[in-house]
Amino acid sequence: MHTVAPALNQVRQGRPLRLAFISGVVSLIAVFAAAGSTIPLFNIYRAQEGFTNAGISLTVVAYSAATLGTLLVLGRLSNHVGRRPTAIASLGLLVLGCLLLLSVHDIGILIAGRLLMGLGAGLASSSLTAYIVDAAPSRPTWLASVASSQTVMLGLAVGAIASGALVQFGPWPRDLIYLVVIGLLLLSAALVAISPETATPSPGGWRSLRPSVRVPVRVRHLLPVAAAVLLGTWATGAFYQAFVPALVEDQLHTNSSLVLGLVFAAYMGPSALGAPLGGRLSPAAAQRIGMIAFLVGWIGIIAAIATGTLPLFIVATIVAGAAQGIAISAATRGLLYGSSLADRAPIFAVVYLLSYSGATFPSLISGQLSRTFSLPQIALGYGVLALIATLFTAIAARNPNAGTLSQVEGRA
Repeated sequence: MHTVAPALNQVRQGRPLRLAFISGVVSLIAVFAAAGSTIPLFNIYRAQEGFTNAGISLTVVAYSAATLGTLLVLGRLSNHVGRRPTAIASLGLLVLGCLLLLSVHDIGILIAGRLLMGLGAGLASSSLTAYIVDAAPSRPTWLASVASSQTVMLGLAVGAIASGALVQFGPWPRDLIYLVVIGLLLLSAALVAISPETATPSPGGWRSLRPSVRVPVRVRHLLPVAAAVLLGTWATGAFYQAFVPALVEDQLHTNSSLVLGLVFAAYMGPSALGAPLGGRLSPAAAQRIGMIAFLVGWIGIIAAIATGTLPLFIVATIVAGAAQGIAISAATRGLLYGSSLADRAPIFAVVYLLSYSGATFPSLISGQLSRTFSLPQIALGYGVLALIATLFTAIAARNPNAGTLSQVEGRA
């Protein structure tokens, strides 16, 4: 801790941190725009290459599992080698993934491309989010937690909408979005390269590669509910990646790539809008309200699938997306209570480990079940998972330790 903190002071006295904050936000948007860009293409791959729902689900598992593994091994690396080198490396991995996806004619190529994207997203999830929090302005107080937790959702939404539009209206429908994303990733790498560092390189980089999952003792009591929130909401995000492309076409009767991108964005985008609303409440209250509204959204989603009503599906998706933003940012804000610069990368590694666990394991199970059960039945299973997560949050949500809540609002 003592080897890292002085760097932040030096940066504050030298080059302004505003560029670092902007670079971190832009780069994290670019990372997850790349991740979201593939979703509107899934139906094209299904139609032209014969990929199955189970195969598409496996690509989601590959992406999420790669992210999980990277977080376990490299989640603390930026504390030792610096935020900027690890961030640039993550952007490079995403570029390689996009290059591979320029020629998808076999499910193995799609899986490999998504695997590279997962490696890049995992490295970015710990390094870039910590970089954003390091450089965030102190006012408004909720900005650090919202920017670090919701930029991911915004990037996924931007990537899905841009991809859907380019696939439907642009030339080279299977390639153009990846070329655009590659350009954005290279621009982001250039921005990070000219931005100030916020963490001084320190010894112990090799030791940091040993898998370690920890959060500070002072916020450990918040972890079970944070886990329920993150597992429940990210499982739904994985459902939207793996099954909603087929669901929109088969159950809601449209094969428009743009509509598919908009549907996916309707879940991810409102998350960034809901997050500041939660900043006005205590972490426990925001998590309860967010998850209850999330469950209401899921009830609407299941009703829309049962009736084949696309407008209801989109409205319910927006409700669930905004609600998850409230709950996720509140969970993140609680875990960031009193965090030092050296704490932040490990905390975000834990946050994303839980998040991608929620994306990976339900996708793995539901992908196998999709050979037996229909898409509406798979959706009902995810709705039950949302119900369990909501009930646990409503019962067990807690604030940081009594007498310290005002510090959470001031430091998060």
